[in-house]
Amino acid sequence: MSRYTLRLHHGTPGWVKTGAMFHVRIRVAAIQSIPLTEASLAGLLIDAARQYHVSGYWWCELLLLTPDHLHASLVFPGETSMSTVIRNWKRGMARLHRVAWQPNYFDHRIRDDQEKEKTWQYIRLNPVAKGLCANEDDWTFWWSALSPTRLLAESRVRSLKKNLVEVGAPDRVS
Repeated sequence: MSRYTLRLHHGTPGWVKTGAMFHVRIRVAAIQSIPLTEASLAGLLIDAARQYHVSGYWWCELLLLTPDHLHASLVFPGETSMSTVIRNWKRGMARLHRVAWQPNYFDHRIRDDQEKEKTWQYIRLNPVAKGLCANEDDWTFWWSALSPTRLLAESRVRSLKKNLVEVGAPDRVS
């Protein structure tokens, strides 16, 4: 018998500060017949994530749906573990909306602002990389708790950085 467990136990180590942000990916099971991006289901999932945010179960900086998985940048309150919050959200979506999830999930702690920006870009560009759309702005299956003004400002900074790189100018935008 192997000494390694077959399940990950997503316990956040004690040295990780309360308020740390995590990149979380949750996949659907192979038996899931309706894509997460089917319009009515997508709306229900995004509304549920927004409700978890408003209720204080998590801070959702970014949630993005693809047909077979979702990505999120989340902060969890100290009094409830990440595993408990995600388990409860998945159970609710399974019970209320018949979403069949794979057991477990992927998580990665975001360590600094640079990694936070790279994670945001990775998540937003995921549908482009998977060939689901031509441009990140064409993908409508996402939500952020950030204010629209801040989102617009961050989008402009990313666009300016991209343009500087394309023309070979040094990256001086911060």
